[in-house]
Amino acid sequence: MTALPKILFVLMLTCAGLPVASAANAPADDVAVKDLANGLRVIVKPDRRAPVVASMVWYRIGSVDEQGGITGVAHVLEHMMFKGTKAVPAGEFSRLIAAAGGRENAFTSRDYTGYFQTLHKSALPLSFRLEADRMVNLVLSPEEFAKEIKVVMEERRWRTDDRPQSVMYERLMATALTAHPYRNPVIGWMNDLENLTIEDTRRFYEQWYSPNNAIVVVVGDVVPAEVFALAEQHFGLIPSKTLPLRKPQDEPPQLGLKRLTVKVPAEQAQVLMAYRTPRLTKPKEEWEPYALDMLESVLSGNAAARLPQRLVKTDRLAAAAGASYEGVGRGPGFFYLSGTPAQGKTAAEMEQGLRREVQRVIEEGVTQQELERVKAQAIAGQVYQRDSMFFQARQMGWLEAVGLSYRDENLFIEKLQQVTPEQVREVARKYLVDDGLTVAYLDPQPLSTAPARTAPPAGIRHGN
Repeated sequence: MTALPKILFVLMLTCAGLPVASAANAPADDVAVKDLANGLRVIVKPDRRAPVVASMVWYRIGSVDEQGGITGVAHVLEHMMFKGTKAVPAGEFSRLIAAAGGRENAFTSRDYTGYFQTLHKSALPLSFRLEADRMVNLVLSPEEFAKEIKVVMEERRWRTDDRPQSVMYERLMATALTAHPYRNPVIGWMNDLENLTIEDTRRFYEQWYSPNNAIVVVVGDVVPAEVFALAEQHFGLIPSKTLPLRKPQDEPPQLGLKRLTVKVPAEQAQVLMAYRTPRLTKPKEEWEPYALDMLESVLSGNAAARLPQRLVKTDRLAAAAGASYEGVGRGPGFFYLSGTPAQGKTAAEMEQGLRREVQRVIEEGVTQQELERVKAQAIAGQVYQRDSMFFQARQMGWLEAVGLSYRDENLFIEKLQQVTPEQVREVARKYLVDDGLTVAYLDPQPLSTAPARTAPPAGIRHGN
């Protein structure tokens, strides 16, 4: 299933940790920012614990910006960005980074596309040169496109079509949303991929890949002034573009409970419930998104949280149960409940068990002690993650790419600390209601009908 992000942990990727002296890193005030004349924002955070840098280029473009008939084009373009320019032929980008002792990859989401390298600080000029080159000089050859679109279609089969949870989540979102493009999968619908053209991809690149639609983030053993000079050298002469107008895409109000059943080959039944909730838009003024984040932690933030403790261990109703709040982005927010029924239990019983735990929060609330415990765990986890230069860079880039500020990261911790038991109870009462709910049941079909796939297809080198 596509990851369902929290406010604090939306973008944790597995990456090699760097040696650290302590968990405390430089505060946001130590970050230096410069906006180049062409609109490129450059964010630099010194971290001198190792002679290493994490360098990222973020484009404020994702599947939310795709039109009907070309879903998946943002992700396909991400693949094509590794297929070369006139100066750097296909495959040369990765070879040069590897030769410099670095690692590189990319990711596409609903709201943004990102490219990154982790490498020795002396190789940062190489990273900037390569990224600036493909920002403006990408060569989209018919031969490479024909090969890569097949890779993407196979990736869709492997990551979605052959995974029951992923299929259920994809169909849930397509049902929960009526108009907003979040209803489409990031990887695209198969029919759209089959009919996507190189001209569609080239048009998307020419419209959106521009310095005034991009952010460069560097964290590591660097001097900000030197990074800014390097950015001016490599990116500064790239002209800005007039970007397409982004019109408001508000989802119409949901007018009642929605249900669907998904029949796919699987071992077990599953339940996934999605409640419409607000997203974070004004971090300093709002409190409800932070309360929803704490509600998630109360329900499933650890092995002793309510859902695993009561539904799995005590009632033995579920093999697994969890909650997740998705509240940061350009589209609608959702609070999810999920469960896999235990042997001999049904999906309907699983749904009722999840509903009972929600009702307990609404009727009985949460205790101050319970809330303080999950706050401490959430904040400790956030501080621990800052030991990674990659995580620091990704947090800052993500916040900027979705229209917030890198400075909001520390504000999140302060606001979470201020959440009260009454606020957690209030958001459960207000938003976990049937009129904003979509429920999906996974009806398992015989595994003998599933295609046999044991390994990812060749060419998958990144994550959505």
